[in-house]
Amino acid sequence: MHETELKFELSSSGAAQLLKKNPFDSSPTILQQKSIYFDAPGWELSKRGVSLRIRQSGNERIQTVKAGNGAAAGSYTREEWEQPVAGDLPVLDDPEIRDLLAGAGPKLAPVFEVHVKRHRWNVADGDATIEVALDLGKVVAADREAPLCEIEFERKAGSPTALFALARKVDQMTPVHLGVLSKAERGYRLLGAAPGAVKASPTPLTSEMSAATAFAHIAAACLRQFRLNEMALTWSRDAEALHQARVSLRRLRSLCSISKSLFEDSRFDHLREELKWLASELGDARNIDVMIDRASGEALSHRLRDARDDAYGAVKAALSSVRARSLMIDTAEWISIRDWRTNQSGEAGHDQSSRDFAAGVFDKLWKKVAKRGTNLIEADDETRHEVRIAAKKLRYAAEFFAPLYASKGESKRHRRFITAMSDLQDELGSLNDLATASDMLSALGLLDVAGAEELLGANDKAKLLQQAAEAHDNFVETKRFWR
Repeated sequence: MHETELKFELSSSGAAQLLKKNPFDSSPTILQQKSIYFDAPGWELSKRGVSLRIRQSGNERIQTVKAGNGAAAGSYTREEWEQPVAGDLPVLDDPEIRDLLAGAGPKLAPVFEVHVKRHRWNVADGDATIEVALDLGKVVAADREAPLCEIEFERKAGSPTALFALARKVDQMTPVHLGVLSKAERGYRLLGAAPGAVKASPTPLTSEMSAATAFAHIAAACLRQFRLNEMALTWSRDAEALHQARVSLRRLRSLCSISKSLFEDSRFDHLREELKWLASELGDARNIDVMIDRASGEALSHRLRDARDDAYGAVKAALSSVRARSLMIDTAEWISIRDWRTNQSGEAGHDQSSRDFAAGVFDKLWKKVAKRGTNLIEADDETRHEVRIAAKKLRYAAEFFAPLYASKGESKRHRRFITAMSDLQDELGSLNDLATASDMLSALGLLDVAGAEELLGANDKAKLLQQAAEAHDNFVETKRFWR
């Protein structure tokens, strides 16, 4: 069967407040649960996107096997198989499960446990029936443990929009943040090194997918990348986590921009503007991090570090704001519900094949970068910035749709193309750092501090311009992988 649920994280004090107010019009059923998760050596099941657990509640034990898309954000739709078992050892008598485990069965062993006190409600909302579960507890792996506090909304019947409406109702009572980690993923993260910055990873796509389905998969992966890096920022001021959080928002905005022809939706422009706002809230901190890396004078470095503390404080305030939390809920709903209309001509443009759509995007952006970058040395800063933005969109698009070009020849051309794009982006990025350094230092009141002049890089600009022009020539000459 399929499982559709929406997950959020909250603080223990927030959970206590929610239990006190109890917005679900009934008393909860309270269950003590212990779940044992199993895997084969080398975490073989996890690498396949499969989890196997036995959950004990009272005298009842239920074995659950799940398989699905780990790139989802907030809203999960997964294959699930459940059956009662007598003890704490997996039972693999279902042929479908045996096929899914593909030889891993004899090697299965416990890897971690999850202990929770579950408060469960059944909520009726119009034609929808929703099971709400508030889990308070911990994840235990060997000699490590981590607290667990999350709330799940699982649709049993009716429209999935009811899940998001109920989530907004809860968020008004106590702050909740979009959940992107399953309990199984929490256990595996606890087994490894402390999690830090998370870079984008390829999203599984097939040529048979429609353009709209591909968009939804990629967008969910971008949202997941953002939340994972946002989580890292809650316990550290990691410059790379901040950078990757901002990258994930830029990737999502770029995806929306290149996919605009798929939608005629009143929410589209609003969400894109809100994503722009959130990315901008991270901008000052990121710019200061870049300048700290380039600064050589001790006085300037010290002043920049002080400014960095203030900037990261502003980032924390923005990420914890009602506006940011609402944006995550709204975006997750828009991506997962997919009630997008056809384009203005009445044709179902979003039914176009993902590969045909991607090729059209590549052609359009390639021409823009090639044409606008023909004279980078003589161009003004604004024009070079426009080339940089177009190049960034093309680079992101090439990464988004890379799985659609998986033959040996296509993969080889794709790698060469990405290398040429990266070189061009690096040079244009360095020029952009020079162009924005003066305004940034002025805003921080640091233009007159010793060492500031080096960040303005007037002596480096001619060299960077020449390197950018050469990188652009190489980009134009690089064979296009989609042709």
